Amino acid sequence: MRGRLASIAAEEIALSEGWNLVLTEPGVCANPHDLPLSAQFIPAEVPGTVAAALERAGLFDRENPVPLDTRDAWYVCRLFDAAPGDAILRFEGLATLCHVFMNGQEILSSESMFTMHEVPVTLSGGDELALCFRALAPRIAESGPRARWRPQMITPQGLKNVRTTLLGRMPGWCPEIHAAGPWRPVTLVRRDVVSLDDVSVRAVLEPDGSGKLSVSVRTDAEAPELSLRCGGIEQAFEKVGERHYSAILRLKDVEPWWPHTHGTPRLYDYAVVIDGAEHPLGKTGFRSVAADRGTDGSDFALLINGERVFCRGAVWTTADIVKLPGARADYEPFLRLAAEAGMNMIRIGGTMAYETPEFFRLCDELGLMVWQDFMFANFDYPKNDKAFTAHVHAEVEEFLHGVQGSPSLTVLCGGSEIYQQAAMLGLPPEFWSGPIIDEIIPAIAARLCPEIPYVPNSPSGGDMAFSPNAGVTHYYGVGAYMRPLDDARRANVRFAAESLAFANVPQQKTLQRHLDVPPVHSPLWKSRVPRDRGASWDFEDVRDFYLGALYDVDPARLRRENRDLYLDLSRAVTGEVAEETFAEWRRKGSSCNGALVWTLQDLLPGAGWGVIDSTGAPKPIWYALRRAFRPVQVLMTDEGTNGLDVHVINETEHSLQLDLEVICFRNGRQNVASGGRILTLAPRSAETFAATDLFGAFFDTTYAFRFGPPAHDVTVARLRLPEGGAVVADAFHFPQGRSRAVHDAEIQVSLVEDGGAWFADLATDRLAQSVHLSVDGFRPDDDWFHLAPGAAKRVLLRPLSGRGADDRPTGEVLTPGGARAFSF
Repeated sequence: MRGRLASIAAEEIALSEGWNLVLTEPGVCANPHDLPLSAQFIPAEVPGTVAAALERAGLFDRENPVPLDTRDAWYVCRLFDAAPGDAILRFEGLATLCHVFMNGQEILSSESMFTMHEVPVTLSGGDELALCFRALAPRIAESGPRARWRPQMITPQGLKNVRTTLLGRMPGWCPEIHAAGPWRPVTLVRRDVVSLDDVSVRAVLEPDGSGKLSVSVRTDAEAPELSLRCGGIEQAFEKVGERHYSAILRLKDVEPWWPHTHGTPRLYDYAVVIDGAEHPLGKTGFRSVAADRGTDGSDFALLINGERVFCRGAVWTTADIVKLPGARADYEPFLRLAAEAGMNMIRIGGTMAYETPEFFRLCDELGLMVWQDFMFANFDYPKNDKAFTAHVHAEVEEFLHGVQGSPSLTVLCGGSEIYQQAAMLGLPPEFWSGPIIDEIIPAIAARLCPEIPYVPNSPSGGDMAFSPNAGVTHYYGVGAYMRPLDDARRANVRFAAESLAFANVPQQKTLQRHLDVPPVHSPLWKSRVPRDRGASWDFEDVRDFYLGALYDVDPARLRRENRDLYLDLSRAVTGEVAEETFAEWRRKGSSCNGALVWTLQDLLPGAGWGVIDSTGAPKPIWYALRRAFRPVQVLMTDEGTNGLDVHVINETEHSLQLDLEVICFRNGRQNVASGGRILTLAPRSAETFAATDLFGAFFDTTYAFRFGPPAHDVTVARLRLPEGGAVVADAFHFPQGRSRAVHDAEIQVSLVEDGGAWFADLATDRLAQSVHLSVDGFRPDDDWFHLAPGAAKRVLLRPLSGRGADDRPTGEVLTPGGARAFSF
């Protein structure tokens, strides 16, 4: 029996304790009775992985991993606490080739990491349950059906024939830690006469503003009294087939679910009432989602509740590559930081693994949209293998049933870089596609989640699958391909499901604790820098390219001669590139409808792709993205001889009264030109102003005409609350480059307690670039920001775990390279 979708009014016992792990050579033991008594029995947790059990026992080092796919792994336990009688064993995820034995008899064989199994059993008391995960290496060494192309980034090629994660299989991209073991829960289920199974849920926002909740269930109960309850309304179920019941409940004037950047992610409790007893099913939200592909079909934008939403966020990797966990506590730190940074979309890419419904429940609550790839990437997958196709059907249906009530699920995508891989190898378009992503998955998605847009592959949509000016792209013009910053406009990006990959340097405290080695070609440092397999460069080279371009330095020389300054400018530069690129993409008139950064989190400490390091601490680029993603925002773009444009955005549902001011400073302190305007910003609106219109006269803001020496070195735009209130958003433009605007600023800092929270108030006598707050036991709300004269900046200091409410923060305010430090 496969594919239990949901059940209520049933006893479920998690079989999480009492397990022991035994490793053997491949094929030596046919069943658990063959395990030698002399074998090493290692305590293990379920759900869990072989790597996690070995790590807890001190037998595995994630920073120097050994292969885990060359041996058989046996998990054995005794069900002493399980009462005799009929029951069902539920296996929610077995990685990957697994045989299950009960009292020495095989009861299940599984060949997919991504499918669930339910097996009826009769317990006698003290039964022995054993799981044997066969060595995967021999299986994936087999070539299988002939492929039309061979990707370079994933090894070995035989992985295309097995349904397992590609995490740990991409040299240079992630540590080579192989997934093996019962990575999702094993439970014992006993159903009673009123148990409900195969619960199916759909929640839709109707055009008239009402919410429609559709629920169907199956039950063995005879003539049950069933009703659906939500939002204070109850609707009786109708019998629509043998043991099959359905109800449709409508809520008038429902409060829609919104991404948190555009409104409130409103959720409603819903429950099934069985013979008068309420059984909660969870929470859902009502929203509509549509993809606008433009009149010519080449665009891609998301409309949520009829409103065009600029999507921004990052690509998820995993909460822990060793454990592959799936509980709320594992997801929450990363997802809360994503929401706090102003992200409104998370993409789960096809090279990762399916996350649990807990992931989606958190995204529902936080107002984070989810772009979900199915776990297919780069390979030319088998198209005539019936067993493989059956696995695909099972995993797609089970995943969609598990998350179909989540309003955060916004885009379904067949997989990652399959079209691109074929196209880049020179194959014509008729070779790019295959039945899995073009026929099987969209058919299931249309049946189970018809309201959710489907994208066949990421990227796709242009004459070349990866063309940025049509459909969905993976944009690395600014980034891996080291194009100038103006390429972000020239590329005419429509929607970037991946973008802006850099070797992002963590905060110094993280390096001191977890990677205290010099960044001067230390082998350990370089081993943590991501790279494309076979390329002559890595992503530190990419970062260094922009370091030289933006700061007019020789990165190699600077790294040798002034390591501290090199690291600080490296921390600053990726954020500067990100802020400037997103300013281009978010400006009024841009062709871009969304962009997701590669990636959200690192897998090991070091200069990885993540904007959050592997310890869960935000990197400097996280703060830059937080500024770039503000729902209420001011931006500046250099339009050459047309001058400087100032763009103001209000994505919220409220009308806002704000004051806009623009000031040009000479030597970082002298006001040489300024102007402003009192604004009333309509909800979800954007406006653009020429800086000279605000000044009331010509001023060469971009230094395009070059009439004499430059008159200024920085322009600052600010959005303030009315009558000189707090700054809501600011932006900076450097007409001569950042290196010409470096000043020996005097920063005043004072510590303020307000409402039980601590704040640092900062002011400066002249421009200070990339100001960093180093605070023991606290995380600043903003960091690595530019500070200009004329407006004090208040920064909230958030206490880290272990800090008491009465602890007073101490620390320093620093400028790059530690040239100036101001203590508080």
